[in-house]
Amino acid sequence: MQQYQHIRQAAYDANMQLPALGLVIFTFGNVSAADRRLGVFAIKPSGVPYAELSPEKMVIVDFDGKTVDGQLRPSSDTLTHAVLYKHWEHIGGIVHTHSTYATAWAQSQRDIPIYGTTHADHNTMDIPCAPPMPDDMIAGDYEYQTGFQIINTLAERGVSYEEIEMILVGNHAPFTWGPTPAKAVYNSAVLESVAQMAYLTESINGNVPRLKDALIKKHFERKHGPHSYYGQ
Repeated sequence: MQQYQHIRQAAYDANMQLPALGLVIFTFGNVSAADRRLGVFAIKPSGVPYAELSPEKMVIVDFDGKTVDGQLRPSSDTLTHAVLYKHWEHIGGIVHTHSTYATAWAQSQRDIPIYGTTHADHNTMDIPCAPPMPDDMIAGDYEYQTGFQIINTLAERGVSYEEIEMILVGNHAPFTWGPTPAKAVYNSAVLESVAQMAYLTESINGNVPRLKDALIKKHFERKHGPHSYYGQ
């Protein structure tokens, strides 16, 4: 339907950024784009190669995960996206990839420590890794429960989804989000870069300390604080 064309185009554009940025291979990963007024989101169809995608192939789904419009099956991760949209009212885009370094940290079940100013430019804390899903959740509605795995981890850490826009799901892979699909993709690329830097840092110095608080505060606030001065 024509009323969904804007989010179909936004989802398509964002999905095409994933292979361009080296964040996915084959059909790994997906991006969704939400329209809060309509109560729906557009998401990549399941198992379709990126080279074969088009805006028209994006599937429209409501916040309960039910297909509203589209000829193809939506991503197998659709219910995870739906849960996050339903519970986090200020996000407009979600990205899931299996990018190499971020996924390696997720498989290692480790938070990504804040070691340098590149990390601090975007976050003031370690990037959290949700613990592996319990067996009863795995045996249930797996993708639906993944959404709550993410929500519960941030709640347990006392962190809001607006404070940090990225997470690792233990034994699985990363998810990122943002007010727009473009920002969610940006966050996914930042996460992968920071994950790679952290891995290399520990390879060079296994006893490296976390970045000191004064530098964390300085670098984050110069880009995001009330007196920020980065950029035009």
